[in-house]
Amino acid sequence: MGITDVLALLGGLALFLYGMQMMSTGLEAAAGNRMKSILEKLTSNRVKGVLVGAAITAVIQSSSATTVMVVGFVNSGLMTLKQAVWVIMGANIGTTITGQLIALDIGAIAPLFAIAGVGAIMFIKS
Repeated sequence: MGITDVLALLGGLALFLYGMQMMSTGLEAAAGNRMKSILEKLTSNRVKGVLVGAAITAVIQSSSATTVMVVGFVNSGLMTLKQAVWVIMGANIGTTITGQLIALDIGAIAPLFAIAGVGAIMFIKS
């Protein structure tokens, strides 16, 4: 590992930290109290926090992005560290579940999901 590698590592770290600081400032200015109240409701207990973390990770397919967003929320004061721990735990669980779904052959049961979806659309009014 040469000096060029060390400088590249430190430069990347500096850009990452600067981006986190910009994101925190922007979130705090844009979201304000409304975002804080939404996050408090979604992460009011451990189970909800884990489920929110797993759901966000399932949607965006990246536990790293989820973790960076949560750290930004904590840094800007929109979330507490206690809330963030459970969301990050859920993000890691979501990544594990996503990996398992990819590893398993779910193509065999995909028609069952299609049938259930069509049935729900046809027979459920609201």
